[in-house]
Amino acid sequence: LFPVAVRGSEGLYMVNGPPSFTESTAFQRDSGKNCKAVGFSKDGSLFAWCNGEKVNIVNITRAELLHSFDLPKTVCLEFSPKNNVLATWQAYATAKDGTAGVPNLQLHDLRTGKCLKSLIQKKMQNWCPCWADDESICARNVNNEVHFFENNNFNTIANKLHLQKVSDFVLSPGAQPTKVAVYVPGSKGAPSFVRLYQYPNFRGPQSALANKSFFKADKVTMLWNKKATAVLVVASTEVDKTGASYYGEQTLHYVAASGESAVVQLPKNGPIYDVAWSPNSVEFCAVYGFMPAKATVFNLKCDPVFDFGTGPRNAAYYSPHGHILVLAGFGNLRGQMEVWDVKNYKLISKPVASDSTYFAWCPDGEHIVTATCAPRLRVGNGYKIWHYTGSVLHSHEVPADEEMWQVFWQPFLDGVFPERAVKYQAVPSELPSAEPRPAQAYRPPALRNKPVTSSKLHEDEPPQNMKPHPGGGDKPLSKTALKNQRKHEAKKAAKQEAKADANQGPAQARTPQNALQDAVPATTTGDPEVDKKIKNLRKKLKAIEQLKEQAAAGKQLEKNQVEKIQKEAALLKELEDLELGV
Repeated sequence: LFPVAVRGSEGLYMVNGPPSFTESTAFQRDSGKNCKAVGFSKDGSLFAWCNGEKVNIVNITRAELLHSFDLPKTVCLEFSPKNNVLATWQAYATAKDGTAGVPNLQLHDLRTGKCLKSLIQKKMQNWCPCWADDESICARNVNNEVHFFENNNFNTIANKLHLQKVSDFVLSPGAQPTKVAVYVPGSKGAPSFVRLYQYPNFRGPQSALANKSFFKADKVTMLWNKKATAVLVVASTEVDKTGASYYGEQTLHYVAASGESAVVQLPKNGPIYDVAWSPNSVEFCAVYGFMPAKATVFNLKCDPVFDFGTGPRNAAYYSPHGHILVLAGFGNLRGQMEVWDVKNYKLISKPVASDSTYFAWCPDGEHIVTATCAPRLRVGNGYKIWHYTGSVLHSHEVPADEEMWQVFWQPFLDGVFPERAVKYQAVPSELPSAEPRPAQAYRPPALRNKPVTSSKLHEDEPPQNMKPHPGGGDKPLSKTALKNQRKHEAKKAAKQEAKADANQGPAQARTPQNALQDAVPATTTGDPEVDKKIKNLRKKLKAIEQLKEQAAAGKQLEKNQVEKIQKEAALLKELEDLELGV
């Protein structure tokens, strides 16, 4: 039934997922308005929450309370991967006389209910220790060192990774051996770098599996793929010194555990909004570039595999099985989603989830939840459960005087739900379609009774398959080769145009879009002044045609050339009026 946990001013409760959507009896609603921290275990069997009085842990499958800890100020909590330990964090406070405060990070043994260790952890950022999936190793960052504990023995530091100033680290997922990605920020002209190690080989400069250094990084995000063969690093600066972007500057780097590394070449300038690994670990999707943003899937050679063109989007979400990809525009965008079948690169649906602040795939790979939560948005709080084909199956809006703070699915381990064949037909739903009415563009009074001429600020690029053709060899063309190929194609097109003009004769200069012109190649109106105007208009239209061909062949047009193309419709109308003698 894949329950959904909901936390808000109405308390904490669970709702059964499709198809019933009734309140779950496995969890008794906590109606307190002071619930700050909640969390499921990785396999979804345990659930913990702090209601402002105690931290409670229940077994969801058996609907029984396991433990209750007297930690009323807990604001963060997390289970270890195998459910052996619960970590809780309270805000750190120094004593009134200025001496060190009491330990605020507690690690509890979930079998006995005893506290294994209490530690001081001043910052909320990266507060939680990181475990390997089998819990053989646990690591935390202490004073720019990474301390490793083994088999949940927190009284002995089994290993240390000491670099000049480790500011962040990420453990690899999956089976042993565990790998560690560490980030050291640059200082005094030295570059920042990310290094990959295999636990416990930290000794000497040659022990690193891979190293990638770069300038322009105030912070980084490191993403391991599921198979732990590579890390994607998004390096960001707070300020873009060129002034081109409010979001600072970002670059995307690929670092493989085998030692290879590369900068991922993104064909459009602008921010990198999101990067996501496919669960198959051999592809990743990046959403980037000034709006309308581009989205591209790359392989492990960092070559583009499929380009989704441009659109209003800033996020990418792969389904748990990796067979479906959702590109979405949330936050300051309208909530448009594009649901793609990744195996065939076909568009399945284009639902719209307006004002959404949250999106998550259900572990079954079939359903999606979108939500509008406070404090990001204080009004219209609620959530919707969708089928990926675009149907809204359930919608809940909280009363106007209440708020909803968090919604999330109960997790399940990989492999619990089998991958199902992709559907294209929208699944039936009792709720009406969530398609919003398209807003009409404002038209000044003088133009209201005249025909609508479409004018766009920019043309959206269509999706295109970037895989090389079978006949053209496996290797995609380099940038220079592509440039030369485009030049060659543009020259060829220009030659053919010249030939066609010579064959038709000067009186028959053609504009394919203008059928009327084709029917009457050389009209004479009897008025030399009008004839002269018609000749000039045809000359301009021919020039526009040539520009369009150059653009199609990949040539970058100047601003004035683009403006010329935009005037085509008006010129055609003027020519038609002159030829009809209007």
